[in-house]
Amino acid sequence: MSQENNIGVAVIFSGPSGVGKSTVCRHLTSLLPGFHFSVSCTTRAPRPGEIDGREYHFLSREEFLARQAAGEFLEYAEVHGNCYGTLRQEVEPRVLAGEDVVLDIDVQGAQLARQVLAGKPELAAALLL
Repeated sequence: MSQENNIGVAVIFSGPSGVGKSTVCRHLTSLLPGFHFSVSCTTRAPRPGEIDGREYHFLSREEFLARQAAGEFLEYAEVHGNCYGTLRQEVEPRVLAGEDVVLDIDVQGAQLARQVLAGKPELAAALLL
């Protein structure tokens, strides 16, 4: 699905928590193996069966805040007392290399990601909401 200029696309699936964004994204990436699923970070504890690096990158609050302060997140938000965010390294280098990326993020995170990507000329054409 990469565009002619060899820039990949960033497809954002956004909605409230619990509506099935992850399920849709996982199904999409299983049907279209050229898509990379962007694994988000969270400070919440893993649920039974969740594996670090598959469902989320599980971080301590201190590590999350340090990475946030260092500008490593494309988007981030605090929801129900836990922090969630998408690392730039999960999206930007892949899109610039011509890979297509699927993101599963909440509504406020999607707005922030859209602003960040649209404000970068080299990535503005990559955004699909």
